[in-house]
Amino acid sequence: MMYLAPRQGLFAIIILVSFCLQTLLLVISTDQQLSKSRAQKGEQMVAQLIDEARLALENKDRVSLSVIANRYTSEQDVARIVIKDSNDELLVPVGNAPMQQGDTIRKMATKGDAVIGSVALTLKDISKGEIIAMQWPFVIGSLLLHLFLWLLYGYVARPTKEQINTLSHEIQDLHRERYRQEGQHLYNRRSMSNDVDDTEAIEQKSADSSDIKNKSDAKTGISAASIHDELNAYLKSQQNPDANREQAVDVPNTAGSDSNVDQGSNTSTHAASEPNKTSKLSSARTFDHVSVQIMLHDEFNMLERLAPEMRAPYLALCTQLLNQAMSELLRLPLLLGVSAINEPHFDDKGAAIAMLKADNSHAKVALAGVMLAKLYLMLNKIIHDKHIELARFALPAKAGVSDKVQLQAMTQLLESIGSKEQMLILLPNAGLKQIATHVKVKSVQRPTTVYERECTIFDGGNDALIQRLADVRNAVLMIDE
Repeated sequence: MMYLAPRQGLFAIIILVSFCLQTLLLVISTDQQLSKSRAQKGEQMVAQLIDEARLALENKDRVSLSVIANRYTSEQDVARIVIKDSNDELLVPVGNAPMQQGDTIRKMATKGDAVIGSVALTLKDISKGEIIAMQWPFVIGSLLLHLFLWLLYGYVARPTKEQINTLSHEIQDLHRERYRQEGQHLYNRRSMSNDVDDTEAIEQKSADSSDIKNKSDAKTGISAASIHDELNAYLKSQQNPDANREQAVDVPNTAGSDSNVDQGSNTSTHAASEPNKTSKLSSARTFDHVSVQIMLHDEFNMLERLAPEMRAPYLALCTQLLNQAMSELLRLPLLLGVSAINEPHFDDKGAAIAMLKADNSHAKVALAGVMLAKLYLMLNKIIHDKHIELARFALPAKAGVSDKVQLQAMTQLLESIGSKEQMLILLPNAGLKQIATHVKVKSVQRPTTVYERECTIFDGGNDALIQRLADVRNAVLMIDE
């Protein structure tokens, strides 16, 4: 059997720490060497640049200074050169590498005792990654060396067979010594107890023999009576569990029958109440009325804060648009047999409900509701944009189309998940089938309630439907004019 070296994982951690420290020291030492060499080189370049640019700097010749400075920025270590005149005004800034800036060397340019300007040379800062890239042979070699040391330790430090045998013998001896000590301790305790018993026996022998006999007879009688009592209790306990078990079986059966009766009554109750629930949530329900709910999308309750003299005209405009849109839309031959049963108006909260009904079985009341909702959203978009352009108050709108049964559910959906310029549709299968050839819908993402799962969102219409709505929209706007 092959055994691993002791604490090989700990040695691996030590090897890894050693490699990291060695690499860190390499980077630090290399950075210091490069910094010193670059500083010396920068000092020489600044002195040489001042000598070459002294005449141009005295005459403030920017072109010549720029040409001279560009030659120095071509160096790999130079990031930027800034030349200023004696008044500390900027003459030539050459180079632009803000992410690579490092140490800056500044020196005054003089002519005799007069200062004619200054030169500032910025050297690039060498990153640690560049140093590691420059020293990659050393880093790879060090990594391989540490890995070899770890493997060598794992091979050399493995215990030999002689060491394993010696260790096993030592462990056995240790266990034998421990068992011997425990046995000696137990023997001492028993010997002490035997001595005490012997003393008691001697004291008893010295007592009167008649008293001993009477006491022994009394003890024998008591022990016999206790034995009979325990035997009778045991036999009764063996008989009682059978009776108790039968009673326990009878009781659950009775409880089970009662629970079955209760369950049956509950089932009948649920069965009686189930048709009402199904009729409301079933997608196969029939309908002949459609409600179109329009809500102004007021995220910050601006309508409540609006002054009454401004809120009333705005809501009156919205009401007029909705009524004119409904009257113009129902004139279309496509919606023959659909009529309005109310005249909607916007309340103080910015909500209105238009009710449509089908006069015959061929009337497309669901399509009429969807078209009315989309038409008002188109009209409100135009009015909203115009008001915002004129710096007037206006709100975007959202709409919901549902049958009469789901009127309250649609109101909750519009308040919870409805967004601006969006239309929600909550219709049974017959209504969805009626609008399927004209309208495209999509499901609500990540629904959390039954109504959100049944609800769909208007996702566009065919060209013919959009063209009809555009014509009706233009007709309504012409009436407004």
